[in-house]
Amino acid sequence: MKVLAISGSLRKEALSTRLINAAADLAPDGVEISRLDGLEEIPGFNQDRESEVLEVVEELRRQIESADALLIITPEYNASMPGQLKNAIDWASRPHGESALAGKPAAILSSSPMPFGAIWANQQVRKAFTITGTPTVEREVAIGKVDEKIDDSDRLTDDVARADLSALLAELNELVAVIADQQDKAVAA
Repeated sequence: MKVLAISGSLRKEALSTRLINAAADLAPDGVEISRLDGLEEIPGFNQDRESEVLEVVEELRRQIESADALLIITPEYNASMPGQLKNAIDWASRPHGESALAGKPAAILSSSPMPFGAIWANQQVRKAFTITGTPTVEREVAIGKVDEKIDDSDRLTDDVARADLSALLAELNELVAVIADQQDKAVAA
């Protein structure tokens, strides 16, 4: 299974981005996690430009479409998801009826140096995915005080955080299998 991980942070050494490596370390056998690069290049969503062929937006859509699932890892800025992550979701979901996100299984992980782990950003991504038709793992994982729980080699050192992330990835793997099974049954019918 191929999982495309999208970090909502643009900062070079962002904890959200480093958690992609931690996730790859904890992924179930047969699950390959790759990282979306170039989030900072995606322009602000503008419906007037929706019919233009913007190469960076087309690349975003191609990467989403070629993945079996998504792993969104987001920080929280001013009690919400980062604007650049929202732009990516908006572009990937458009134009109406041609969403790269529709039916794409996803899991959401939020993190913060603050105790609550960016749960509001987690819930905002989840809400957006409800509208885009993106089936999402029900488990909410928000790692608070993440800066104290990840080491210099991007390995989670906290047993609870490791268990939560492992469970999230296992449930994403299960969701992909359930959706594939439903699609197979629909084709056979």
